[in-house]
Amino acid sequence: MKFSDPLLCFKSRLFIKAVKMMSATGNIRLLRTPGHHGYSVKFSPFSPSLIAVATGQNFGLSGGGSLLVMDLGLPGNGQVCCCQWQDGLFDLTWSEQNPKCVVSAAGDGSLQMWNTSQPQVPLRVYKEHTREAASVHWSQTRDEHLFVSASWDSTIRLWDPNHQSSLVTLAGHEGLVYQAAWSPHLPGCVASASGHGTLRIWNVRRPQAGPSMVVQACTAGEVLSCDWSKYNQNLIVTSGTNCNICGWDLRQPALPVFVLQGHQYPARQVKCSPFQETQLASVSYDFTTRFWDHSQPSPCLLMMEKHTEFVYGLDLSNHNENMLADCAWDQSVGVYNLGKLTPSP
Repeated sequence: MKFSDPLLCFKSRLFIKAVKMMSATGNIRLLRTPGHHGYSVKFSPFSPSLIAVATGQNFGLSGGGSLLVMDLGLPGNGQVCCCQWQDGLFDLTWSEQNPKCVVSAAGDGSLQMWNTSQPQVPLRVYKEHTREAASVHWSQTRDEHLFVSASWDSTIRLWDPNHQSSLVTLAGHEGLVYQAAWSPHLPGCVASASGHGTLRIWNVRRPQAGPSMVVQACTAGEVLSCDWSKYNQNLIVTSGTNCNICGWDLRQPALPVFVLQGHQYPARQVKCSPFQETQLASVSYDFTTRFWDHSQPSPCLLMMEKHTEFVYGLDLSNHNENMLADCAWDQSVGVYNLGKLTPSP
């Protein structure tokens, strides 16, 4: 890739150098976030060196929150931006249109759109949820320039970033909704994970029809997260309070097509690899981050134990197959260069 901007070219070289240094010094870089307990971390879809972290003071139970943007090509924690809000921030999503735009979800139920080059105040605040906003996700298909939010008020809302009011409210969950995630394959299709143990599939173009599918994904607990396979439009992976990670074929959803076991406490987040069809990552309240290949007899390829508190946030880079990031309540962000992972013989 060639860069015409000298600054961008320089920062790209710094990032490549940082990745090589990580490989030579133990494959991990810990970025400290003093006073900020991490809830969500996401790589920028535009720049391979930028990550954003949603945090809360006092474990998100009281006080304010901050959206931190870090440049992995810079020394130290690499912080280049700090956006502050009056309540804890529980999730974030980068815009798929504007490289400087990030939307965050807060404990007071509001959503904030930030310009990271002017972080003093949000560009727009969206306030319709009546309880904590737990999740926010930008659409992943070219046909839509929208985002969805999920809340503990049991609803999912569809937003046009240029309008103050939501376009659609998806109702039907009986309990907390922890996450809503756009399909990367099917326009208008959203999956949601809920506290009453179900995974639900929605068509946002037909909101009055209710969910098009309900999967009982956790019979004795809560579904905490979900993610779509990047290669198979019918496969969704869930994680939950039963500590398991399950894969679901939406054509035959009565039983999971695979179950990954190993976490000792609830699996808080799961992410499918954008590079390898059968690989995925997970984080847990057992303080670990794990990398899996569900096609292998011994599916856990790697377990990382770098945190001393609940690991909450997780992302895999779309730019670099080797890169994984997590964040935890121990006020740190881990960035890992995983290398080429192969299953044990």
